Formats: sequence, C-alpha cells, structure tokens
Amino acid sequence: MTSRVGCFVFVQLPSTRETVICGRYELEEIRDGFLGRFVYGRTYLNRPDAVAIDPVNLPLKDTEFTTSKVGGMFGALRDTAPDAWGRMVIERRDRGRAYSELDYLLGSSVLRVGALSYGAGQEVPVLDYSNALSLEDLGAASDAADALEGEIAGEENPLLVDLDRVLDPSSGMGGARPKTVVRDGDGQLWVAKFPSRGDRWTNGITEAAYLSLAGECGITVPEARVVTLGAKKIVMVKRFDQEPGKDEPIRRLFLSAHTLLGLEESVTDRTGWSYLDLSHILRRISSRPEEDAAELFRRMVFNALVSNTDDHPRNHAVLGTNSGDWRLSPAYDLVPSSDRSLDDRRLAMTCGVTPGRERWANRLNLVSGAQHFRLGEDEADEVITTMKEIVVHRWEDHVRSHGGTAQDCRNIAHAIAYEGLEYGTVPD
Repeated sequence: MTSRVGCFVFVQLPSTRETVICGRYELEEIRDGFLGRFVYGRTYLNRPDAVAIDPVNLPLKDTEFTTSKVGGMFGALRDTAPDAWGRMVIERRDRGRAYSELDYLLGSSVLRVGALSYGAGQEVPVLDYSNALSLEDLGAASDAADALEGEIAGEENPLLVDLDRVLDPSSGMGGARPKTVVRDGDGQLWVAKFPSRGDRWTNGITEAAYLSLAGECGITVPEARVVTLGAKKIVMVKRFDQEPGKDEPIRRLFLSAHTLLGLEESVTDRTGWSYLDLSHILRRISSRPEEDAAELFRRMVFNALVSNTDDHPRNHAVLGTNSGDWRLSPAYDLVPSSDRSLDDRRLAMTCGVTPGRERWANRLNLVSGAQHFRLGEDEADEVITTMKEIVVHRWEDHVRSHGGTAQDCRNIAHAIAYEGLEYGTVPD
C-alpha cells in the first residue's frame, strides 16, 4: 500500500433523495498502524440540507478529523463496510492479498448498509439494483454459502457456483453468519441468513421467532419470515435502512452503537460497552429521546429475558430519518446463547450499576440503572414484570408459528427467563 490512499465519500440526502459528494477520506500508513483523515467538502457544508454523517464524532465542521481507531477507519464509514462474513467473500477474490480497511470498504457493492457511497473520482456512483440477487436465486446462494464454509474448513471440493454473483459481501449487520442480500419483486431488499455448520439449533426459525416475540414486547423490529429450501430453514429479514423509491432506492444513514460510543475494534476490551452510556447519547441526538431511551431499556430487558448475550455494540444502531434527524433503529440479530448457567448470565454490555456485576442479566441489576433511561425504579420493575409475562407464556407460540418443532423448543428452552434473573428478588 502507498503511504496515503483515499476516496470520495457520497451521501444520499434525506431531504432530496439526491446523492452528492459530502467529503473525502484518506488512509495513511504510519509507524504504529494507520491514521484516517476525513474532511467535509466546503460546497457540501454550504448546502442548507447538509447533514452530518456522524453527529457525535464527525459533526458538520470545516476541519480535518483524524482517527487511529479501527485501523484508521472512522466508525461511520466502517459501519457501511462488509461484516466478518462479507470480508471472507471479498478475501476469496484475491487469496494472499493483505487487505486494508479501505480495501474492504471499496470492495463492497451498492447494496451496502446505509446512505453512504464511495468512489475514486468525483462522479456520483450509480445506485443500480437491477442486478441484485432475486428470491429465485436463494438456492444457488445457499449452496455457495455451504461451499465457502467448506472451503474455509479446508475441504477440497471446488465451489460449483459463481460465488461473486450470489454472495454479495455488503449485507452488514450480522457478523460471521453466512448471508447475502436479495431483492424481491417490489424492489425491497432483504438479508437472507443461511444455516451454518456450527449451529446448535435451527437459527432461521429461532431468529424469526425472537424478532416477533420482541415485537409483542413493544420493541420495534423489522419484518422477518422463514423460507424452506429442502431441509434448510433460511430467515429473511427486511432491510430497514433502505426501501424502494420511485427512481432509486431511499437510503438512510446508519450508525452502530460501536461508532457512537467511540470504541476500538477489540472484542476483549468491553470497558466502553454500555447500554447506560448509549442511552445518554440517544438523549443527545435522537429526535425523540425519551421514547428511544425507554425502548433501549426494553431491548436490554428482552435480551436478559431470552439470554441474547451477543448484544454487542455492533448489534445496536441509529438511523437517519427523512427530515435529517436520528432515531433508534429497529432491533436486529436477536438470538439465544448456549449459556446454561442458572445463576449468572451476563449481557455483552453494561446494563446496571451493581458493583462488580454491571453486566449481570438480573432484575435487581437491570432496575439499578433505571435512571439512565429516565425511568423510576418502580416503573422499570413493572416493565420487566410485564415483559417477562409475555416472554414466558408466548415464546413457544412464536417458535411454532415460524415452523419450529418440539425439538426446536427444547433446544432453546434453557434460554428463556433463566433462574438467576430473579436472584435476590424473592425469598430463598
């Protein structure tokens, strides 16, 4: 890599649906790693409809922003880059090549998450979705995902399909699970998530059931459905960051909690992983801060109730609105943990203020942080009681309604309202 490389950054404006240059990003290799630079264009700053692509870390200012975090990649840009699975798809194109964060960013397609686009020149990228994978191609995409997992595992069977055609690396919002982006007959984009070799239960059915159960608990969720291909169960989750438009898709800015919290990439350092801190940020940037803070509390409680301990900061986000404001995004990636501890299950993020047990999925700990969500302790306790009643009595119905079997229910029963949730709240 040369000492400094870069690209122009484009944004689809929420007020006009027009895509324009908003700035330039450069990545420089330095002695101890990489340094990223970003500047807004002055023409963009002078627009009355200009919006910040990150209101916390990249406000609308005529200045040069720098970062050495995440390999020199600003979070607002990193959020639109491929996730772990997408990176594997890209890396297969040129084995042995050392990829920079910029390479991954430019290696994704127009189907990337959010409203940003990138280019080497100032010509506005064409957002043509006409060649996006159709629902009829799901079988080929599933076969490709199987083959790629086999290839990663060291199997010698060659891929029998055109992987680049059916596995778009740009789906984002989903970690390392095999997936691709598909477009239905109405032009709506969906993320199709395939079964993986390491699955402990029928993930497609479980994720769809968790989303609908969360919806019954008063949590905003995207539409999801399960598609059966032979013995495979594929969950289809509607992309909530984009929707069909008259001439081109309507795209919304997307920022993960990881970005808003200003975190590094390390998964071992969870110092800044906090629902409490995220609630305070929502109260600064959300157009409806009280509503979003209260919903974030419900999501935290739901994750504790169903043992979704993969609730890391990349699995929470905010979306830009049509008016240029920000709101908490719909919930996504809701899945049970394999943890079978009866007394001490922990969320990925701080959810209370109990000394030494701030991540404990326990009623007392959840209530202890209520004030950070503008809730009283009695009010927070009532939220937990109401949600627990729904989860305990309705989870199996949701699994069954998405095609789950008695065995599927037995496989995830351990995750529902585990015993330690109530420790300290009832007499021994």
